[in-house]
Amino acid sequence: MGDVRVPTGSDVTVTPVLDENPLNGVSTFDLVLISKHILGVTPLGSPYKIIAADANRSNSVTTFDLVEIRKLILFINSDFPNNTSWRFVDAAHSFANPANPFAASFPEVVNLNDVVVDQLNRDFVAVKVGDVNGSAAVNLLGSAEERNKVGDLVLNADDMELVAGQEYTVEFKATDFNVSGYQFSMNFDAKALEFAGIAAGLADASNFGTTMVKEGVLTASWNSDDAKALANGEVVFGLTFRALQSGRLSEQLSISSSHTAAEAYSSTNGLMNVALSFNNKLVTGSFDLYQNTPNPFASVTTIGFYLPEATSATLTISDVQGKVVRVIEGDYSKGHNTVNLKRDDFGAAGVLYYRLDAGSDSATRKMILVD
Repeated sequence: MGDVRVPTGSDVTVTPVLDENPLNGVSTFDLVLISKHILGVTPLGSPYKIIAADANRSNSVTTFDLVEIRKLILFINSDFPNNTSWRFVDAAHSFANPANPFAASFPEVVNLNDVVVDQLNRDFVAVKVGDVNGSAAVNLLGSAEERNKVGDLVLNADDMELVAGQEYTVEFKATDFNVSGYQFSMNFDAKALEFAGIAAGLADASNFGTTMVKEGVLTASWNSDDAKALANGEVVFGLTFRALQSGRLSEQLSISSSHTAAEAYSSTNGLMNVALSFNNKLVTGSFDLYQNTPNPFASVTTIGFYLPEATSATLTISDVQGKVVRVIEGDYSKGHNTVNLKRDDFGAAGVLYYRLDAGSDSATRKMILVD
C-alpha cells in the first residue's frame, strides 16, 4: 500500500488486515514444534511464534490449536474458523512476559492523534497464524525457507490383484521408520477404487482428511512430540477400499503432493520425502501437474507440480480465447514445487487454463477465478 494522505490535525487508527491463503507456511512440522512447546520439551522461544501457534485465538496454546491446524493441512477446513490468516502486532510494543504474550493484551492497531507531520516509522510485526518455523512466503513468489530434502520415508504395501466387487484392507508398513511427523496426499483411481474406511495403526482416522475421496484423494498428517521409531513391517496405518474394477493395486495408488505436500521430519528435524513401495519395490515419481488449490479462487491460489529431475520450467496461463495473461519461468528442484498466484495477476474473472512445460514434458489444467 502506498502513502495515505490525511488532513492535518486528524486522529487516525491504522489497522492492518490480511486474511488469505491460510495454508501459507503451515505444515505438520509446525505441529511437531507446537507439540514440543505444549509439553515443555522445547519452548517456542518467541512471543510472535506463540501468537502464531494460537490458531483458535483463545489466548493460549493447547492441543485444540493442533486440531485446528491439522484440519487445515488435511483440507477438512479451508480457513481458521476463529482467526485470520495473519495477525499484526505494533512493532513498538514490548511484551511484559515474552513467554506468555497473552498475559496482557497487545496492540494490533496503532492510534495516531492530531497528526501534523508524516508518520513513516510506525511498523508492525506480521505473524502468520499456524506457521511457527517462519516458512511462510511473504511475497507470493515462494517459500521464505528453502529446505533440501534428504532421504525418503518409505511406506510399503503388499501388491495384489483386485477383483471387482471385493473389499480389501491395505496395510502400509514401516521401512526404517524413525520420524516425528509426516504428511502427504494419497491419490487413487476413483473409477477403480471406492474408499471404505481407515484401519488404525500408528495413525488413526483423526490423521486423515476424507473430504475429497470422491475425487480420489486422501490427505494425511501425523506427528509426535518426539521421533517415533517402528520396526520394519510394523503397520503405520491401513486403508480399506472396495474394488470397482479388477486390476493391480500398485497401478491404482500413489503418494503425491497434489494437495497436502508430501514430506516427513527425521529425528533430527531434517526434511524428507515420502515415498510408496509395493513388495519393497519403490514407486518412483513422474512428471505431474496438480490441480490448483483452492479452486475456484477469489484472491490467491497455489499451483503445485512434481518434477522427476531438477530443471527449468515454464508456467503459462491463458484465458478461454487462448490469450496469454501470465508467464512464469524458473529453475525448479527435483520433486514437489509450488507457484503462488494472486488476483492482481489476472484480469476479469472466469475460466483460465495453465500449462506447465519442462523439457519434453507438458500438461494443462483448468482453474476458475471468481469475483
